[in-house]
Amino acid sequence: MFLNYLKDFFIKKTLKNNLFNVKNEVFTSNIQTIGLLIDESNFRHSKAIIKELISKGIDSDRIKIVVYRNKFKRKKTYSFPTFTKKHIDWRGNSKVDFLTEFIETEFDLLISYYDVQKPILKLITNKSKAKFKVGFASIDKNINRWMINTSLENYKLFVFELFKYLKSIK
Repeated sequence: MFLNYLKDFFIKKTLKNNLFNVKNEVFTSNIQTIGLLIDESNFRHSKAIIKELISKGIDSDRIKIVVYRNKFKRKKTYSFPTFTKKHIDWRGNSKVDFLTEFIETEFDLLISYYDVQKPILKLITNKSKAKFKVGFASIDKNINRWMINTSLENYKLFVFELFKYLKSIK
């Protein structure tokens, strides 16, 4: 238990140091690739969010998903690549390949679908090489470029508002 608090402390410290290196890129092109970082600790509608994105014209092959859970059962098979605190080291680096690949991929849009301030999720969002980052208004304003003020369970409104703003930019 104490080690988890200590690990969180070091991850928060790494995140604080990385927040100074945030690049604000300009969104100028159409969305081709989407990264979706979801906290499934209290939310279980990941497939529904993907269906909403597909209904807005995004190809399902161009959506890459990574899921965080508070508890990870090794014998259980998950629909999407899933990680926990155990998959992140003390410096905030990934111990699993799929998460490292997700962070290094240059998505046109990264959707950070979590509304609780968890240092690991914030660090992954911050480290991501995505050109444009969108998340909830309840998360630190330095991490995401756009913040949508809605509840976690109201994913249809979140996707609707997201695409409404994206169309206004074009």
